[in-house]
Amino acid sequence: MILPIVAYGDPVLRKVADDIDKDYPKLNELLSNMWETMYNASGVGLAAPQIGLPIRIFLVDTTPFSDDEDLTEDEQKQLNGFKQVFINATIEEESGEEWAFNEGCLSIPDVREDVIRQGTVKISYFDENFKEHSKTFDGLLARVIQHEYDHIEGILFTDKLSALKKRMLKGRLTNISKGKISVDYRMKFPAMKKGR
Repeated sequence: MILPIVAYGDPVLRKVADDIDKDYPKLNELLSNMWETMYNASGVGLAAPQIGLPIRIFLVDTTPFSDDEDLTEDEQKQLNGFKQVFINATIEEESGEEWAFNEGCLSIPDVREDVIRQGTVKISYFDENFKEHSKTFDGLLARVIQHEYDHIEGILFTDKLSALKKRMLKGRLTNISKGKISVDYRMKFPAMKKGR
């Protein structure tokens, strides 16, 4: 089932999300709905707060990035078919050179800005079967994971911009929260009574 994506301005996007346990009700159904919602909106990642749930789940499928001609063959292979559920994730370490990449977010449609992040991330998490993992990712894969991880920490990519950029975006962000934007997927706007 395709769920509405919560727009910028909703308090759920600012909460530090809670861990869940393996008995979380209808977890498989929730994950299935999250995948369907993400693909419907042409996203490469989606976090539970973006569908209104303040819990520590996000999922990533970087396959759409794998045909970027600016990437090396190894980078394309790494991204192609990478599909992962992250539950109760904790970033253990961020390292490597900082680099800028133009990021967007399904909760903040039509806003894209360069964000600086470190190149490597070590993260521990449970998969959809509650098997524990601790892995290191780098490059674009690390970036997508860092972006989605921020969501379960109540952080948006716009928080990482300069004060000047934030001021320049203020009007556009206010319009998004009021639903004054055209999107081709279902959204729920905090300043409106119900989603469209």
